[in-house]
Amino acid sequence: MSQVYYALVGAPNCGKTVLFNALTGAHAKVANYPGVTVDRREGRLIGNPDVTIIDLPGTYSLRVTSPDEAVTRKVLFGEMGTQPDAIIAVADATNLRMTLRLVLELKTLGLPMVVSLNLSDIARKRGVQIETAKLAELLGVPVVETVAISQSGTEAIRKAIAMLPKEPSPPLDAKRAAEVIDSLDSRELYEDVTRLLRDSTHTHMTLPAWHTKLDDFVLHPVWGVLLLLLILLLVFQAVYTWSAPLMDSIEGAFTWLGEWVAANMPPGILSDLIVNGIIAGIGSVLVFLPQITILFAFILLLEDSGYLPRAAFLMDNLLAKSGLSGRAFIPLLSSFACAVPAVMSARTIQDPRERLVTISVAPLLTCSARLPVYALIIAAVIPQQTVWGLNLQGLVLFILYLAGILSAGLVAFVMKKIAKRHGRIQQFPLLMELPTYRLPNFKNILLNLWDKVRSFLKRAGTIIFALSVVLWALVSFPGAPENAKGPAIDYSFAGMIGRVLQPIFEPIGFTWQMTIAMIPGVAAREVVVAALGTVYAVSADSDEATSNALIPIVHNDWGLPTAFAFLAWYVYAPMCLATIAVIRRETRSPQHTALIVGYLLVLAYAFSFIVYRLTLALTS
Repeated sequence: MSQVYYALVGAPNCGKTVLFNALTGAHAKVANYPGVTVDRREGRLIGNPDVTIIDLPGTYSLRVTSPDEAVTRKVLFGEMGTQPDAIIAVADATNLRMTLRLVLELKTLGLPMVVSLNLSDIARKRGVQIETAKLAELLGVPVVETVAISQSGTEAIRKAIAMLPKEPSPPLDAKRAAEVIDSLDSRELYEDVTRLLRDSTHTHMTLPAWHTKLDDFVLHPVWGVLLLLLILLLVFQAVYTWSAPLMDSIEGAFTWLGEWVAANMPPGILSDLIVNGIIAGIGSVLVFLPQITILFAFILLLEDSGYLPRAAFLMDNLLAKSGLSGRAFIPLLSSFACAVPAVMSARTIQDPRERLVTISVAPLLTCSARLPVYALIIAAVIPQQTVWGLNLQGLVLFILYLAGILSAGLVAFVMKKIAKRHGRIQQFPLLMELPTYRLPNFKNILLNLWDKVRSFLKRAGTIIFALSVVLWALVSFPGAPENAKGPAIDYSFAGMIGRVLQPIFEPIGFTWQMTIAMIPGVAAREVVVAALGTVYAVSADSDEATSNALIPIVHNDWGLPTAFAFLAWYVYAPMCLATIAVIRRETRSPQHTALIVGYLLVLAYAFSFIVYRLTLALTS
């Protein structure tokens, strides 16, 4: 049997990805569509490896308004690689009026199709009764109710998928399909949807009283914003408080491993490479894995509960003052995890100017790769104590995140003024569907969390490992001459590079070790910590602890002015090479990419200089 491809299509927040995980076992192959940086998720259907499910980006219609939605349309038309042989349309049973329009548009393509009414259990609890047999008769395609979060809730859709053709479908005429979709009358479509609902559903959706009362509080212009700030503060407190025991365990494990290797291997280059290069480098980064995991877990929890779209709606008025809208909120929020998906998800924004501004300010929001840098400096110079009942270190972390947020808003405001002067402001009203609150699917959260943790571990095992080895070689060779008076590292390639760069960074208080560490940090920000670990480990005396000596070294050798200047640098410093590459592909403009990198460099140097000089004056 030849391989066949079924496209999974649906609106955002309809449970499409959860259904994809249920159908494929979450063993997804994630890549990019040809020519664009939108994730392409593929997985083999459980029980039938000849069927490949393609999870397409969420869209409300095939008459697209954003580049992200355009990918779904082009894939369905066969314009981006393999054309799907059948369609699995996912409709939100709690909001059929919105999602049935997409189903009607998909039907015009003439491909075999099955409709999944997801969240059907919630719809029933809210008073909506759907006659699936009648709806299937009216649509002319199989319709089944599904509850993607449970095994039994997906049995019906599995059976319906088994009845789809197992042979490749004839190729679509992309031009003809586009003409048909674009010629559909919106008024007639909504009339058809109304008729379908009238003939196949009974009673209207009634939200429980607690849902309405909760929305009154969550969406309140004052209390809602305070709640959002409280949630963010809770997250940063948890990042420090909950992660401490695990971090201590990981730190102890790497210290023991370094000492064991040093004791059981003969002294020499190989032992030095393993202890001071690999263990010191990778261990310095992996110790922060618990903090990164907690941060990711909170973001996934808020997303799965239905809170994030409400936060976007709540922030619309505030973002509008800076020339953005609520559409930018979720892309910007995802920057707290990584700027790469944040830049990619900006494709959902209709206005090209707002999309470019969102891409430009996304790197200012603190990504998880900066968390090891922040955690290292904070642990070294901020005492472990409570202030007003709050962990002081967690409070400082919150302030750093807040500094990035305020800076992003200020930069967006300046860009708005510039655009307004040139007559380029075009505000689109925010229209979005707020999903019902739901109990988070913890299985799905754990699967997604593991994907993100695995990605971080993969970086530690590849990029950070490779760069740690390269940096160890730079700080170890060539060796010091026989009559050398200074430490051996001063005569190494890294020492030479450090002496060339130090005059540039000396006004902001950076040492030569810091300037060397920032070079591999361009590849990935968290590598800075690994690089510092390698540089200081190689330059340490034989009786010093090497694997995890960074915190006391920063505490004793840097001083507050230098430590605070380093924090300021990484609030604004240009992002990693991967993000720069994605910005280049998304903007399709080397000029815009250079401007974004340039303004971030200027901000980083300027604020580091101000913070260094101000702290120096206050502490002298």
